[in-house]
Order: sequence, then C-alpha cells, then structure tokens
Amino acid sequence: MADKKPEPDVKEIAGGWMTERIGTDAPTFLKFATPVIAACALIYIIVFMNGEVGHATRGKLVQQFNAATQSSSAFMYFIAALIAIYLVIVTLYAWSKPHED
Repeated sequence: MADKKPEPDVKEIAGGWMTERIGTDAPTFLKFATPVIAACALIYIIVFMNGEVGHATRGKLVQQFNAATQSSSAFMYFIAALIAIYLVIVTLYAWSKPHED
C-alpha cells in the first residue's frame, strides 16, 4: 500500500470541470470588481429608469412612449432594491474569510 497518493487539497466542483484549492481566498481584483459592477448596475437602473428622456433628439419620443405604455416606477425601484441587496451580499461574501468544506 505504499503506492497510495496523499489526497490533494483541491476541491472539484461540477464534476471536475472547476477546481478550487481548499482554504484559498478570492483574488483582490475580484473582491473590488464585483461590488463595483453591481454598483454600476444600480446606478444605471436608477439613472435610466424611464429611458433616456433628456436626450436632445430622442427625448420627446421616449416621453411619448412612456406615456403610452404607462411604465411602473415602483417596479423599477423594486428591481433597484434587488440589485442593492445583491451588492451587499456579494460584498460581504467576497470579503469574508475562506471556509473549509
């Protein structure tokens, strides 16, 4: 039984398609990138909630379209709240300590 190799500290995910070294931390770039991307999505959805109504040439058309379709600002604020919740969860998860499985 001297041929038996020691178990590596690698966790296989998705049937071996992805691997993770147990106990490693997320790269610093990803710790900063994911909250920044989520924050940009939140800002985008709030700024362009009703379309680009302030545009010089398309603004009037977008305003007429919004009046005809009666878009719901409450629903868009709900989506923005979901993005904000995602932002908080991703930030907390990215900066938490790695866990052993």
